[in-house]
Amino acid sequence: MKKADAVAALAALAQDYRLDVFRLLVEAGPEGMAAGTVAASLGLPPNTLTFHFDRLREAGLISVRRDGRSMIYTAQFATMNALIAYLTVHCCGGLPEQCRPAKAGGSGATARARERVS
Repeated sequence: MKKADAVAALAALAQDYRLDVFRLLVEAGPEGMAAGTVAASLGLPPNTLTFHFDRLREAGLISVRRDGRSMIYTAQFATMNALIAYLTVHCCGGLPEQCRPAKAGGSGATARARERVS
């Protein structure tokens, strides 16, 4: 991933509703989710949701396909994984296998600090 692409993806995700939309689509998996279902799940009006979908699509984080009368939105997992790889390529002194995901409910630094105390 190029730096400009990482900046675009991070900028698209740096908004509450767009982050919620993206996380919901990640949870939905490769099948994606109809726009109406996303709107109902997040309590967003369709015109507002369209604006946020457009920003996420422009950043390459989601895609859309038509299924009959529905528009199905899907997270682009390759882009998400490329962004994570870009952000962590030099993690832990170039040894990313040493970096562990944070446990639910705490930041990575907090979780590691707790482990050292235990």
